[in-house]
Amino acid sequence: MAQKARIALSGTDPRKVDAVCAQIKEISSRSGIDMTGPIPLPTKRLKVPVRKGPDGGGSSTIDHWELRIHKRLIDIDADERALRSVMRIQVPDGVNIEIVLKA
Repeated sequence: MAQKARIALSGTDPRKVDAVCAQIKEISSRSGIDMTGPIPLPTKRLKVPVRKGPDGGGSSTIDHWELRIHKRLIDIDADERALRSVMRIQVPDGVNIEIVLKA
């Protein structure tokens, strides 16, 4: 049974995350290894209510700030040359990449 590598991408800007996915897809097609994904996972929304007024007086007006985290999963065959080229990808700021080898 061949070993697989699971690549988990997460970031706040979906265009940057999709750009990294496209680079990984190009590497897998160029090296001829099997790839499944990118699988989009549900977007996590972090909501923070913030009071506008600096003190306790007056009416209660509240801003609602939201941070969205977009996630993608990619499974590729654990070919040594392909994984080395994946690790050399220029990952933009705000995008996290995690590579896990599994049997």
